[in-house]
Order: sequence, then C-alpha cells, then structure tokens
Amino acid sequence: MLRHIMTVGGLTLVSRVTGLLRDIMLAAILGAGPVADAFIIAWRLPNHFRAIFAEGAFNAAFVPAYARVRGERGGEQARLFADRVFTMLFVTEGLLLAVALLFTPAVISLLAPGFTGDPARFALAVEFTRVTFPYLLLVSLVTLYGGILNALQRFAAPAAAPILLNLSMMATLALAAFFPTAGHAAAWGVLIAGCLEVLMVAADLHCHEGLPRFRTLSVDDDVRRFFKALGPAVLGSAGTQIALFADTIIASFLAAGAVSALYYADRLNQLPIGVIGIAVGTVLLPEMANRIAVGDESGARRAQDRAITFTLLLSIPCAAAFAIVPDLIMSTLFLRGAFTVTDAAAAGATLAAYSIGLLPFVLLRAVSSSFLARGDTATPVKALTISVVINVGLKILLMERYAQVGLAFATSIGVWVNFGLLVWFAMRRKLISFDGWLRSCVIKLIVAGLVLAAVLFVAAGPVMRSCEALGALQFAVALAILAILSVLVYGGAVTVLCGPTLLRSFFRGRGS
Repeated sequence: MLRHIMTVGGLTLVSRVTGLLRDIMLAAILGAGPVADAFIIAWRLPNHFRAIFAEGAFNAAFVPAYARVRGERGGEQARLFADRVFTMLFVTEGLLLAVALLFTPAVISLLAPGFTGDPARFALAVEFTRVTFPYLLLVSLVTLYGGILNALQRFAAPAAAPILLNLSMMATLALAAFFPTAGHAAAWGVLIAGCLEVLMVAADLHCHEGLPRFRTLSVDDDVRRFFKALGPAVLGSAGTQIALFADTIIASFLAAGAVSALYYADRLNQLPIGVIGIAVGTVLLPEMANRIAVGDESGARRAQDRAITFTLLLSIPCAAAFAIVPDLIMSTLFLRGAFTVTDAAAAGATLAAYSIGLLPFVLLRAVSSSFLARGDTATPVKALTISVVINVGLKILLMERYAQVGLAFATSIGVWVNFGLLVWFAMRRKLISFDGWLRSCVIKLIVAGLVLAAVLFVAAGPVMRSCEALGALQFAVALAILAILSVLVYGGAVTVLCGPTLLRSFFRGRGS
C-alpha cells in the first residue's frame, strides 16, 4: 500500500508542478484581457461539473461497489456491473453534452451573467465553451476506467492522466500562432488532453481487465445500490463547490490584492493536500473496500491506521513550516516583478491561517474511507454539510475585519468541524479507534512536529538576518538552510521518539 501511495503521490506532485508551469504560460500568453476572461469561464464550466459529478463523487460510490461485486460474485459479474454503469454514464453525459452545445449561449448567460453586457467576451466564451465542454464526457470516462483500475490495485495511469492536460495545453499555447487567438489554442489543448487521457487509461485497462461495453440499460440491485450511494456523494461534492464559490464571491468584495493573496496561499496549501492527502485516500479506499468485501475487517483497519500515520508523518512538517515561516516561503516563490513585499506578507498571513486546518485537510480522505469503503456516502455528507454552514457563516463574520485571512481561518475551522464529526461518527459506530499502536504513533509524531516548530521559530530570525547580504538570493538561501535543518530535526525527533521497533511495525503494517 505504501508503494502505491508513493506512486500516486509522486505522479500528483508532477501534475501539480506542470500545472504551475501551465498557469505561468497561460498568464504570459493570454494576459488578463477579454480573451483570457472568456477562456477561464469556458474552462471552469466543465471543471465545476466534473468536480460535482465525476472524480470524487463517482469514485466514492463506484470503487467500493465494484470491489464488493467482484469480491462476492467474481470478475464476470463485476464486468457486467461496470458495463451497465458505463452505458448509463455515457448516455447521461452524452445528453448533457448535447444540451450544453445546443444551448451554450443560455448556459453562459446563466453562469456568467456579467458577460451579457460585453458582446465580444460573450461570443468568445460561447465559442471556447463549445470546444472545452466535451472534456466533461471524456474525463468522466477516465474516472470510470480509473475507478476500475484502482479497484484492481493499479494506480499509475489514473494518477498520471492529469499531467497530460497540462502538457497538452502548454503544447497548444506554444503553437498559438496557428490558432485564431491564444484562447482558441488553450481551449483546443483542453479537448486534446481529454482524448489523450482516455487513450492512456483505456490502454492500461484494456491490457488487464478489458474495456466496459455497451449493454441494454438495466437497473439491477447492484446498479440501484450504486446510485443510492452516488446521490449523497454528488451532494457532498456540490457542498465543497459551494464553499469554493463562497470564497470567490466574498473575496471579490474585499480590497484589491485579497483575491490574489487567497489564491497564492491556497495554491501552496493544496500541494500537501493533493500530494499526500488525496494520494493516500486514492489508494486506501480500494484497499479497504477489497478487504471488507472478503470479510477482513481487521485488515481494513490496519490499512487505515497505517495510512493515517503515514499521512501525519509527511504532512506535519508542512504544517509547521506554513505556520512559522509563511512570509519566507511566499517571498522565495513569488517576490519578483509586480509581486511586492506587501503582497508576500498578505499571502503569508493567509497561508498561516490555512496551516491551522492543514492536518485535518490531509486526513479527511483517510478517515472518510471508514464510511465510503462500506458503501456509506451519506454520513460524510452530513459532516460536510454542517462544516460548510459553519465555514460560510464564519467567512461572513470575519471578512470585514480580517479580509482574506479571515476567509482562510474560517476554512480551517470548517475543516476541523468536518474532521471531528467524521471521527465521532466513525468511533460511535466502532469503525475506527484511536488506541494502541495508532494512538502511540500519532502522539509521538505530534510531539516531533512541536519540536520542529520550536526550532524553526528560534532559528528563523538568525538565519534570515545572516542571509541579508546575499541580496536577491537571501530568501531562497534562508529557506534552503531552514529546510535542511528541518529534515535533520524532524527526522531525528521521529527516530528518537518512535524508535526503530515502532517504525518497523509501521512500515510492515503491524500493530492495532
């Protein structure tokens, strides 16, 4: 399982890095004019639908269902189940695509009403959307194929697929001179990427299980149970999107620079969430689902315990760094050109507020697997709904006095509420227990993190002052020195506190 987590995490890291390069290229070529505005709207539309209906929601319902059918009745019945879900998915997404293409102007008017007063931007948004929207159907197929592969313990191709999106858009942007505008180039890059992603994931699935085929539409018990789980999962994804929309809407009323500070801080905060939290959750869900399907409840719990410990082991240093030296991190990465010291300080304060909720953020996928692996998608939605209400309410209360820092702090409080409720629900149903090996590991890792935070707090000032004479390189050198010091301190603290016996039991999967 650890090998799979490292595979998914490594490929996710490559995806995030290439995504950053893609954004830099987009900004350099598209700028911030009407063409850029039109493309961003055209790009967001399929992505918001994808975030709600595909990826997280679909996987949460499909992977446990597929694993259960395969474990209880064998591969042939699992393939029949996948065929029926594939047929329904293709028909539904095809109809949605047809409606979107026929009524694109109405869709743009509804979701981007500000464009109706600008005929040039409105026309470009309609044109770009008709190119990008088929990506929703393609990425939905990637999600289905990837879910089957994940259930078969094959993770590389689905994890690598997003990299193709970044590379495809960068390639078409490099050839923008051959398109009517750079926005056309970027839009076609999205569509080409969808085709490439389908081909790559389909090739892997074809070699190991065979591709799903069209079947006569039939709703049997397995399909009915799948849709019963999919409904709450979709509502949960919609709740997450509502929270993201709230950030954007509220930040738009704040002073200039607040939206940018929130964006840059969130980009960094999402790095450990994606590389660690999502990677662990992607591997853990089919691992637990497969074990539960064959009645190995103790094995599923051991897998979850190892995943929680591994997540904390890697994410605690990130939380400590984001909390103690956020200004230095922002200055090192972004302090150049139009990005000023004041901007770095604002983004750093926002990152520090995000750091309060980083640990529960990265642990959410691991804890929610207690329910999702058993086909229960409703309980995580209950916890998420409560947390979204608290999150949005706090944003409204804090926005006027604390600006974007208040929004980030509200997000952190909301995720703690979500995490706490999930743990409480799981413990009440005896699906998880923080005792024995897991409790010992968690306590010792937290102590190691506190030691690291104390050392960073004491060392940051002297290190930064000693690098002042280096001019433009001072921030990068200071951050590098502190990073090396952090590795030594945290690694030493973990070794001393946990000891070789406990570390070996963790990596070999023994304990609780």
